[in-house]
Amino acid sequence: MLIYNAEIHTMDSRGVIPVGWLETEEGSIKAIGEGAPDNIPEDSIDAQGGMLLPGFIDAHNHLGIIEDGLDFEGDDCNESTDPFTPQMRAIDGINPFDRCFEEARMRGITAVASSPGSANPCGGEIAAVKTCGRRIDDMLIRSCGIKFALGENPKNVYNGREETPITRMAIAALIREGLYKARRYVHDMGSYYSDSENYDPPEYDIKCEALMALLDRKVKAFFHCHRADDICTAMRISKEFGLDAVIIHGTEGYRIADILAEENIPVICGPLMCDRCKPEMRGLELKNASALHESGVKIAICTDHTVIPVQYLPLSAQAAVKGGLEFDDAIETLTSAPAAILGIDDVTGSLKEGKDADIQLYKKGCNPLDLMSEPLLVMINGSICRREI
Repeated sequence: MLIYNAEIHTMDSRGVIPVGWLETEEGSIKAIGEGAPDNIPEDSIDAQGGMLLPGFIDAHNHLGIIEDGLDFEGDDCNESTDPFTPQMRAIDGINPFDRCFEEARMRGITAVASSPGSANPCGGEIAAVKTCGRRIDDMLIRSCGIKFALGENPKNVYNGREETPITRMAIAALIREGLYKARRYVHDMGSYYSDSENYDPPEYDIKCEALMALLDRKVKAFFHCHRADDICTAMRISKEFGLDAVIIHGTEGYRIADILAEENIPVICGPLMCDRCKPEMRGLELKNASALHESGVKIAICTDHTVIPVQYLPLSAQAAVKGGLEFDDAIETLTSAPAAILGIDDVTGSLKEGKDADIQLYKKGCNPLDLMSEPLLVMINGSICRREI
């Protein structure tokens, strides 16, 4: 497939190509060029000067794991029978036939990080998935990390049951306990592999197994935090165990933006278009994303679907623009930045030869973040999901 006569926003070092073309082949981007292509096959698409972008990425939501229009029957987000559940995997709870997947891709959202919830101090494994498919295994890009939660959510869940944890101290202690056990498990496993004659393997522990990649920094630790003090607790725990940390929500991040920048910890901001629905969110400000970005913190914007419906991800970025973020930076928070934060930037998030053909096209002069905007063309893995041109 060839798309020509397009204003190409590559979202990488090539920047914007004012007039160019892009060719896909077997699900990937084959070539990108400036000007007019040498040959234009009959099935090519004339972009008519429109804006060609990578597909948008929602860096944190619960798409498919909390199903649309259902209550308990479709809510597989929180296994709140045990406060520490790293062995839970989002892919085992995601229903790819949830209609919100279609609403996502019709709005140019080609990938999401669908996550376990925040009822538990440790909720489980987050899955980065494409938004098109019938079997989650085929949609999976990769596991991108383990979900942790600090603050109000675990406190409320377990206080109502009169079980640990009911304080911030206990939440942090439970996380530390689980990570210490996993670190010892890794040590004991290493001893066995290096000298099986003198050491026995540790008894199999599914929780420790689930945390091994995290301790080896092969995947990231995603901490649900709103308050600045909880963000600092996440940083403290991450330092203790050498974790590659990401902050989810970061509602009060602007209060410690310089500290986050110094520690080089990215923040997934959102939801932005919501009320201050709980005490932790009293500090919610539209300026948060802008303040973090200006301080040098890498940011992405999320919907936290179903809190904000996933199709309003671009509008959430527009809200951040209202709060002071520049337009080009807002586009970055939906493309290359979330891809880098999630560790999937080798396959998606920018338009580059060899990457997956996750592409969207907008009419010339159209603001892709505007409420009334819709893409003329959406492709995922080179397959057309929407075409209005």
